[in-house]
Amino acid sequence: MPPLADFSDNPFRTREDCVKATWALLAPLKAYTSPLGARIRIPVSTGAHFDEVAAQLEGFARPLWAVGALLASAKSRPIDPRLQSWIDGLIAGTNPENEHGINGEYWGEFQTTDQRMVELEIIGYALLAAPELFVPPLPANSLNPTIKETKNLEARQRIIKYIRAINGKEMPFTNWRWFRIMANLALVKTCGVPYEEVKELMDSDHEILQKFYLGNGWAADGFWSDQGRQADYYSSSFAIQFSQLLYIKYASDVDPERCELFKKRARLFGDQFWRYFDVDGAAIPFGRSLTYRFAAAGFWSALVVAEVPLPSSLTLGAVKGLLLRHLRWWSKNPDIFNVDGTFNIGYAYPNMYMCEDYNSPQSPYWCLKTLISISLPEDHELWTCEELPHLFAASISTTAPGVKPNSLFVVGLNEPKQILVSSPNHHYLLSLGQFCPWPIKASEAKYCKFAYSSTFGFSVPTGPLIQQMAPDNTLAISEDEGDIWRLMWKTTSPQLGTVRCHTSDGSSEEIPKLSATWSPGKKSPLTVETTIIAPTKMWPDWHIRLHTIKRREDSRATLHEINTVEGGFAVPCRCEDGTALPILTPSSFEDDHGKIINGVLDDETSSLILSPAGVSGIVRLGTSTSSASVQGEALKPDSNTNLMFQRSIIPTVKQKHLFEEHEEEIRSVVAVFAITRKHVSLSAREIWELWKDRPVVRFDGASQENTDEILIT
Repeated sequence: MPPLADFSDNPFRTREDCVKATWALLAPLKAYTSPLGARIRIPVSTGAHFDEVAAQLEGFARPLWAVGALLASAKSRPIDPRLQSWIDGLIAGTNPENEHGINGEYWGEFQTTDQRMVELEIIGYALLAAPELFVPPLPANSLNPTIKETKNLEARQRIIKYIRAINGKEMPFTNWRWFRIMANLALVKTCGVPYEEVKELMDSDHEILQKFYLGNGWAADGFWSDQGRQADYYSSSFAIQFSQLLYIKYASDVDPERCELFKKRARLFGDQFWRYFDVDGAAIPFGRSLTYRFAAAGFWSALVVAEVPLPSSLTLGAVKGLLLRHLRWWSKNPDIFNVDGTFNIGYAYPNMYMCEDYNSPQSPYWCLKTLISISLPEDHELWTCEELPHLFAASISTTAPGVKPNSLFVVGLNEPKQILVSSPNHHYLLSLGQFCPWPIKASEAKYCKFAYSSTFGFSVPTGPLIQQMAPDNTLAISEDEGDIWRLMWKTTSPQLGTVRCHTSDGSSEEIPKLSATWSPGKKSPLTVETTIIAPTKMWPDWHIRLHTIKRREDSRATLHEINTVEGGFAVPCRCEDGTALPILTPSSFEDDHGKIINGVLDDETSSLILSPAGVSGIVRLGTSTSSASVQGEALKPDSNTNLMFQRSIIPTVKQKHLFEEHEEEIRSVVAVFAITRKHVSLSAREIWELWKDRPVVRFDGASQENTDEILIT
């Protein structure tokens, strides 16, 4: 797709740069705006599960994140005519007298669990950010209003009536509760509705949201239990933390005690959330709604707009860097736009496989919430302070090419059950324990893979065959010789713990690990206990996965053989000139003259792929049964399965396990290897040396002297 001028070529250094980008993103929508401004329909023939009128309301409302911010920053100046359609559209969309149907202007009535509820939060933000522009004023003389004042009063009353209609409607137990809170807050702060009239309703929603709180600043997107566990970007920038920060901004006078609580949570959360962004600004893609793209950084804008004291680990310059680097990273991805400059559905390129059933062509404009920081004036400290690099940037910039990095940052986060890993060679997270219980597309891929990378992304399935399932960073199990494959989905007993790595010099290192139990299906005779072990200073480019596959007692007579396929990180399957990756042999790595190569090397126990984006490999370290067969294989999945690369390839280890009559369980251990090529330029020989230096894992509970090993007790 062609780049978008003023966004794709934007340096994103100043407020002026951000404003210029905002106008660039809003401009293409003008051609698709209804005559009275209430609806926007991008001419893409895809649909969402909700009605078309609601989809066109989405088109109107989601740009209001940016429109509201622009108007808030220019209160003393005339309204820019380019924004007038959104002011007019609010009046038209709430007027039932306008034509009904998909060709009209009125937005329609609220139904149960209606998409219109979602958009009301954004309308509420616009009303709060620029109240005197969006809501017509009351008559100067209520006893003798002019004709214009009468019309304004009627429009004002229709707006209030429409927003109030969200109350009393059934709503899911998710982040949606914030949408109603913010709509009611706008009624109070902008429309003159007495706080006492909606306070009980708001408190009720707050009480439900409080039940999502996990501790340490984290909130789940819904109830956290064995019926579902989600702590993705909805817990941060997409919804919960972002909305809490807006609530602090606009409700501190009416609800000071709760706002103080939210400030504390925001500081705790921010102390961890910065780790989800790499030194180039890319966020680690994880969870649903990733077509919202740079909405992932919305937390940083809202944190400053809400004037919350910064987390202890961050300065304002550091926050500025997190925000602007993220925008710069997205500016280098022109394939996110249609040819007319509107957003498409996808991540790094158009992709309907990864979208949700609730993604209309207008949905991606949720990303504009990250630009609410332009509501701050040019002389605000955010814009005048020096942008600081990522907290890990110094360690990456000082690591010489070809040198094993000595700066490995690993931290386990108990609330989301994730381990964040950052080194000069790779930035990613390990995850075990989350899952989404309700039907979203590619649910297992979005929540249940073992690892997610800011460089390599992750892959989503296109069908039931193993190559269509694109099993990067997951374990696929077949109980019928490969006809049907099942992946990890619902887990029980997720735990964050530690193991120890002992070195030959007598020292040791405590390493985070994640563990959980799952089954390929309710009627499966198998249960699987999976443990993921983070990288160590000894082996910083590797993480380990241990699977103990158990068969239930009543299945011993019927289950004898299972097949497994386990994948590492997906990488591009083409060289930079478009040709296929060549087949390599061990001798391909012998050149020691700084040669950089691409290609694929498979053997009996491992698969290694060298691609333009980076190096990815997987090796079986061991198994508890001598009857297993194993083969490393570079698996070519369907195109457009990976979020980052249209054409990808996955290193895998394929195993066939035979249960002997007396065996109740089989243990399998694999190690996963990955190095990005964003900041390191390793020769073939250097990669080979890192690849052959594999972790050693022992299970007997006793450390072997003078040996580097990870000890599992």
